[in-house]
Amino acid sequence: MLNEETDATRRDPNVKDTPSLIASDRVEGTRVYGPDGRHIGSIERLIIGKLDGRVAYAVLSFGGFLGIGDDHYPLPWEKLNYDTQLDGYRIDLTKEQIEGAPSYSDDDDTWYNDNGRRVYDYYGVPPYWM
Repeated sequence: MLNEETDATRRDPNVKDTPSLIASDRVEGTRVYGPDGRHIGSIERLIIGKLDGRVAYAVLSFGGFLGIGDDHYPLPWEKLNYDTQLDGYRIDLTKEQIEGAPSYSDDDDTWYNDNGRRVYDYYGVPPYWM
């Protein structure tokens, strides 16, 4: 598998983080913690607007085994706060609150078009497009 691309080979060693900026591939896999500091899940991917370049969602993933059967929970980017002590993102929600949030499965290709407003309403955050 000479052409197999992994996180390690995809990362550009020349891209450096700053105190306020981070490369998107370094956000993927970052742990997410609840208000009590307990690990809830990890950021699976970022969903970015094609036209405006804004991060619309960070997709939180947890459950399953070895990436199989994970649940996918889009969180408005505004709900995440980076915590330097935890070296991860902290949210003001419990795992149980996240489990009640809108989510999608791997085979649902139309989810974002149909449910974007539901996500923002659930979390009480103004939609990024407004």
